Amino acid sequence: MNTLRNRYWFPAERGNYGLAWLSLCFALAFHVMDEALHDFLAIYNPTVQALRQKIPFLPLPTFTFEVWMAGLVLGIVLLLCLTPFAFHGAKWLKVPAKIFAVLMILTGAQHIIASFWLGRLMPGIYSSPLLIAASIYLLKANQKEGVR
Repeated sequence: MNTLRNRYWFPAERGNYGLAWLSLCFALAFHVMDEALHDFLAIYNPTVQALRQKIPFLPLPTFTFEVWMAGLVLGIVLLLCLTPFAFHGAKWLKVPAKIFAVLMILTGAQHIIASFWLGRLMPGIYSSPLLIAASIYLLKANQKEGVR
């Protein structure tokens, strides 16, 4: 049983692809918690409303806390459901993994840049370096030839 589990879930030739995927999922969950604890929507919703006044056709939604959190939790759960495929080195997951990692790098960078630009710590800033590091880890694992 132990040998089968190790060969099936953690094949050596596939490197740390599954672990990298799981790390980014957990980093995203931590980032969402960071944003929620520091009242992200108090910044986001007024910003969207101001942008809509200047650019009326911009399709950015505003959220209540419950809807925002439910959507993010559902998204993270769906990403976590793909973890077994990442541990198996599924080739079809390479493109979604790249998109996921690049989006999370941009998200983390956006929080850091906004903090410098506005001269104050934005919600999500504390977890942004972890989000970027986990994204880079997934991109590197995604490039390994062991991913099938």
